[in-house]
Amino acid sequence: DKRLLYFWEMNTLHEELINYSSNPISILDTTIPIQKYVCLNLSKDNKELFGLEITNHTVCQNYIDRVLHDKNGLIAYGGYLEERNLYNDKEGFSDSTKPIRNIHLGIDYWCAALTKVIVPIKGVVHSFKNNNVIGDYGPTIILKHVLGNHTFYTLYGHLSVDSLDGLFINKEFKAGDSIGRLGTPDINVNYAPHLHFQIIRDLEGNVGDYPGVCAKAQLPFYQENCPDPNILMKLK
Repeated sequence: DKRLLYFWEMNTLHEELINYSSNPISILDTTIPIQKYVCLNLSKDNKELFGLEITNHTVCQNYIDRVLHDKNGLIAYGGYLEERNLYNDKEGFSDSTKPIRNIHLGIDYWCAALTKVIVPIKGVVHSFKNNNVIGDYGPTIILKHVLGNHTFYTLYGHLSVDSLDGLFINKEFKAGDSIGRLGTPDINVNYAPHLHFQIIRDLEGNVGDYPGVCAKAQLPFYQENCPDPNILMKLK
């Protein structure tokens, strides 16, 4: 049965990711201690966001800065399967003719622009692209990984333009290598500086891009195809 085989493969991939490391993994500048990563809630149910124009990158940044200050942090992270208002002003997310896409499929790591992005697990370049449409990823890199008997992919979105310099298909990155830097709002197409990090089982033929937000009706598929990155990263 193909469905049973699919679930078995998903469960064993989860086990491989869980067993990869017993320690938390830094995905941004490794001089920033893990203790400086603090949780951020950008869900539509967060009462602190009521009345804020969170789609405005300056307003969003001010809120993130306040959270970092209050929690004595340097990197704010979170967002897996969050239902957000962050995309309400973005064309293609809230088209009246289609279901609203507002459920986030990766983890975001919010930090200062140009902060280094670190590869958590060895891989090779699958593809890269500057998705420079408002609301999209901006400069994006996808790596291909093999762990045990499993092939899967990681996506790094909202990078600086120079992060794409010198890349080529199958270029190797070791765990701990720098793959690029966080982009500024004008480059990462109107978001406060952050990394969108997503694990993807099947790219479905996509090159340099993959959906990072889905509609509620699509969630069962995407939740299976894009497991929680924190099973690899292990941040509390």
